[in-house]
Amino acid sequence: MYGFESLTNGIIANWPYWFVSIVLVVAAVIDGVQLKVPNWITFPMIITGWIYSAVAYAMAGDAWWAGLGWSLAGTAVGLLLLLPAYAIGGMGAGDVKLLAGVGAWTYVVTTFYAFCLSAVIGAAIAVIMVLARRGVRKHSMQFMMILNEITEVRNPETLAALAAKRKSQMLLLPYGIPIAIGTIAYFAWVGLLV
Repeated sequence: MYGFESLTNGIIANWPYWFVSIVLVVAAVIDGVQLKVPNWITFPMIITGWIYSAVAYAMAGDAWWAGLGWSLAGTAVGLLLLLPAYAIGGMGAGDVKLLAGVGAWTYVVTTFYAFCLSAVIGAAIAVIMVLARRGVRKHSMQFMMILNEITEVRNPETLAALAAKRKSQMLLLPYGIPIAIGTIAYFAWVGLLV
């Protein structure tokens, strides 16, 4: 009985991380099916993170604007970490906003480490997808071409246009899935879910 009570108390104490985890799972499923994370998930996630942070700080006797500030900083980090990939056409806007939503709820440090783990998981999933389709040579050549474009072109608009032309031939990874797996795994690893 003590174990169940302890688990329940841990879930209640860490409900914001459970909320974020549930939102991430829903977003990952939708992204897996539609290759898009919809705004009706990302914008409310970001805004409620700002509201939660302001209210939680105020209820704890601290300045509400400090909580809002930490939430805004986390949102900015989430945006900035994925914005370069989005700018060159390598990622959808929904994925960027999803990580911004994680930042709105969990702030700078947690968002950064969740991003790092998500990047590793995303790379692993991409390799598995390529191997499963037996397209190592094709995708290696595409990767080298993209890397060459990034180093030579350096203009985000031109790179985005090149990526748009190439999109129908690319193996697309719904990046909401690695974000969900990486973030939830990080929460579990550092004990934020219990």
